Amino acid sequence: MRISELRNRLAAYFPDPDTYARDIIHAELGGISVNKAIEIGMEPDEIWKAVIRHNPAMPDNYR
Repeated sequence: MRISELRNRLAAYFPDPDTYARDIIHAELGGISVNKAIEIGMEPDEIWKAVIRHNPAMPDNYR
């Protein structure tokens, strides 16, 4: 997965994906945000899997 696809998936599910990626801290990412995970070089597919774990009510069609 590319970063652009990760951002597209965030945009498809979250009403304000930029704020989500910047401000929501994920224990699933080691206590950092999506943007910070991207910045430090985490793989986008691993970030997406963490977002799914952080949002267990996410419908299957967004996973």
